[in-house]
Amino acid sequence: MRVSPLPADQWDDVAEEALAGIIPATLRAPDSAGNLVGTLLRHPKLARSFLRYNFYLLYGATLPERLRELVVLRVACLTNCEYEWRHHVVMGREAGLSDEVIAGIERGEAVDDFDRAALTAVDELHHDAVVSEATWTALSAHLDERQLMDLVFTIGCYGSLAMAINTFGVQPDQER
Repeated sequence: MRVSPLPADQWDDVAEEALAGIIPATLRAPDSAGNLVGTLLRHPKLARSFLRYNFYLLYGATLPERLRELVVLRVACLTNCEYEWRHHVVMGREAGLSDEVIAGIERGEAVDDFDRAALTAVDELHHDAVVSEATWTALSAHLDERQLMDLVFTIGCYGSLAMAINTFGVQPDQER
């Protein structure tokens, strides 16, 4: 671990301010926030800015939950990000992804053409930093312009987050 979570005795008003209005009060404590938030709090201004952006994509974006979780899991798979994978398998199941679909994500396989286009978009952005015209056209048959924008930013945000998690050595949270 290169960057450890902020120790409980260092959670202060600055840490509280960084999370206020973003994370519920019940989760703004070292024993409940999780390793990722604890690690981000090593840099409170960055934590606040990133978490606002990330939470928009997680809770306020125009994407259906199932699609969001499908692409986040593919990002986690491609980046070998165990932390992201574990969290989003749970969220994916809650959003309606079956174990069969989740297993297919790992293999880069999809159950239908739309899921296939979404997984292809993740792969293309990961490898080439651009969604091909064919994939964009396939996605456009199901998503409006704002959804397409949210999709690209969701894939990019979770790719960036996976890079940070992997580089900092953020450990998966223990089951609570």
